[in-house]
Amino acid sequence: MEFYRILSAALLSLLFLTCNASNSKLFREYIGAESNSMKLSDVPINSKVEFHFILAFAIDYTNDNHPSPTNGKFNVFWETNHLGPGQIGSFKGSNSNVKIAVSLGGDSVGSGKAFFAPKSKTSWVQNGVSSLTYMINKYHIDGIDIDYEHFKASPEMFAECIGQLITILKKSGTISFASIAPYEEINSHYLALWRKYGHVIDYVNFQFYAYDKLSVSHFISNFKKQASNYEGGQLLASFESGGGGGLKPANGFFEACNELKDQGKLGGIFIWCAEESKNKGFQYEKKSQDLLAA
Repeated sequence: MEFYRILSAALLSLLFLTCNASNSKLFREYIGAESNSMKLSDVPINSKVEFHFILAFAIDYTNDNHPSPTNGKFNVFWETNHLGPGQIGSFKGSNSNVKIAVSLGGDSVGSGKAFFAPKSKTSWVQNGVSSLTYMINKYHIDGIDIDYEHFKASPEMFAECIGQLITILKKSGTISFASIAPYEEINSHYLALWRKYGHVIDYVNFQFYAYDKLSVSHFISNFKKQASNYEGGQLLASFESGGGGGLKPANGFFEACNELKDQGKLGGIFIWCAEESKNKGFQYEKKSQDLLAA
């Protein structure tokens, strides 16, 4: 009897792991970085998916003519003309499947690069928790996305600062989810974070469009490589709607996604970004959500 009890427990554990690695109906889109005229309501939303808008960006730099690092004191850098507290709160109230995240860092600030540059772990985390808690509550935000791409700190320092920030914000109930947005050239920092704090990270927004042009087969092989790197994580497929590399919708992106979905490995889709999709009539947002919802 003890043998069968242990066997049953093992099978249930295997089933749980299999379910966790299965397909997802999660669609995510970055918004707010490139236009002050974009509205949440401009983007078509399929009621059958979980939809995350990701505000780009909040950065721990001064928001002035000569931005400088603030050691974890985050300021709003996304365009707030139509993405302010009132608009976000109202939109969420009428769209129950929509959640809002804010992305931290990004590639640039002003005319320079946005560096992760903490003075110390303790002070950066304390400042980050305080400034983000205020911002998250004010703007009706549900989660954070980590998108630092330039570093003046070691992978170990990055892992501790970001890992502790996420942990504290989750424990306080300030956020309900967290994601990371790595790409190949900066994997060393993000894998250091993943190895120690992967248990508090819900989604991996891997920037597959940071690769050079990919074929369907190369996209799938790179997806599986990153799934192995971020083992156990919910990995999303991605493309850039206005340029970039990787695999474009016109060149087989949805073919690749369908193949991954058939294998039970598609953790969702995200797009950079809404502003670049607007002049295309958001056709790929619609197609992405239809694929996920089917």
